[in-house]
Amino acid sequence: MTRQGGKPHSGPRPGDFLDIDHQLSDEEREIRDTVRSFVEDHVTPYVGDWYEEARIPRELPAQLGGLGVLGMHLEGYGCAGASATAYGLACLELEAGDSGVRSLVSVQGSLAMYAIRRWGSQEQKEHWLPGMAAGETVGCFGLTEPDAGSDPGAMRTRARRDGSDWVLNGRKMWITNGSLADVAVVWAVTDQGPRGFLVPRGTPGFSAHEIRKKLSLRASVTAELVLEDVRLPADAVLPEATSLRGPLSCLNEARYGIVWGAAGAARACFEAALDYSMERTAFGKPIAGTQIQQQKLAAMALEVNRATLLALHLGRLKDEERLRPEQISMGKLANVNAALDVARTARQVLGANGISLEYPVIRHMNNLESVVTYEGTADVHALVVGGALTGIQAFR
Repeated sequence: MTRQGGKPHSGPRPGDFLDIDHQLSDEEREIRDTVRSFVEDHVTPYVGDWYEEARIPRELPAQLGGLGVLGMHLEGYGCAGASATAYGLACLELEAGDSGVRSLVSVQGSLAMYAIRRWGSQEQKEHWLPGMAAGETVGCFGLTEPDAGSDPGAMRTRARRDGSDWVLNGRKMWITNGSLADVAVVWAVTDQGPRGFLVPRGTPGFSAHEIRKKLSLRASVTAELVLEDVRLPADAVLPEATSLRGPLSCLNEARYGIVWGAAGAARACFEAALDYSMERTAFGKPIAGTQIQQQKLAAMALEVNRATLLALHLGRLKDEERLRPEQISMGKLANVNAALDVARTARQVLGANGISLEYPVIRHMNNLESVVTYEGTADVHALVVGGALTGIQAFR
């Protein structure tokens, strides 16, 4: 970055105005830089085409497995056992590339793999986790239904015992990785309460249908899962999960990654707007030299740095095992809303170019309209925080 007239830019780094980098360990910076380089080499040059064509390369899970980010915060079974903060930094860099890429990693590691690691049997862990960590096996997480999103207690998918087997019937909607997955973690109501089941691809009666015509998260696979008399053996059930605590614990893992990822999307939009404002001239000078554009740039820098600081603080709490679910809700609520504001402001700075996939802004802006909804809508997280503040639950 240079000032007008070609003079070197001195002072704080625009993308890290508050020198947050200084708060990271050498290992954390190394992990962050490794993921950033991967995104710059394997995602950024191509993701505009993936988005336009509504696809994600089939080889990407294996590449991400080779990078070591799939289930990287889990212990054993081929997983790296990295800190929560290191995992968060990886999510930040992945979503700076595209929300769809971070979603793939989140669903694989924080939903499907975490469910097996936390609630599965030893045999299930040994059978599934190594391949999933390597990206050779893709997983998805089936909780949301057409009529049960924010209220998972209202899900209609049922599992009944038939001898030693289980028989499942129901539908799941808006499932990331759904038609790509080799195994689905499906949650269903039973006589014993909500239970989780491992449903391999190809099981009779189980099908996944990709959802088309999306205008958000286009570089991501989203599907409807249909279960019609799906018969599973007794060892397909996650033995340790016998209530909604099972799936909700997984959602908290994924929401934590979104806190970081949203900061990455915001940073990418801000940096694109800053670079563009320095290069675009109007009335004889760069538009960065006008007061109104500098006000926009300052507001975006504020939100990017504030979001990153909040993510880092929650990461440190999580590493100390002191992070509470309502704090994760505050983080997701704050950072996704901030990222949406940054994306919309950046789009204005870019003018007509703001709607072109030659720049990352409109892609991030559209993606964030999904991020603000999935893993708990902004309204739901506001109620979670409100309930924690008042002791009164507004859900009921």
